[in-house]
Amino acid sequence: MADLSNSSGDRMSDNILELIRAVELFTNKSIIRFNEAYEHNIGISSILVLAELNKKGPQKSSAIAKELSYTPGAMTNIANKLINEGYAVRQYDEKDRRRVMLAITDQGQHALEDAQKTGQVLRKDVFETLTEEEIRQFRAIYEKLLDQLDT
Repeated sequence: MADLSNSSGDRMSDNILELIRAVELFTNKSIIRFNEAYEHNIGISSILVLAELNKKGPQKSSAIAKELSYTPGAMTNIANKLINEGYAVRQYDEKDRRRVMLAITDQGQHALEDAQKTGQVLRKDVFETLTEEEIRQFRAIYEKLLDQLDT
């Protein structure tokens, strides 16, 4: 006789892995679609940095890295790309030249606005397939899962 004691646990584990994979595929395909529609030469990570700068004003790169859970090396690369593309500038503290802040430029503000518009179109295209109730459930589930990850 087969031992079925673990079969429901195995199914649960398989279901969780399938769910994680589905979320991963959805995220990857969403990013690809966004990047195809977005006209600027920066990615999602850079856009998130611009959003932080827009929301909170000039900041040290280390503070932004901490807020967005980026490594210092990744943040350096993102900052350099944003500066090279003209979307951000380095600002030096007049009292302490060692203190360097990253600030968004007008061009960066424009790129962020374009990203928000592109994102709105993508969300509409993707989520219009869901009913209002499904959207409410989707949000509730994700908020519950995010709360669990924060504990």
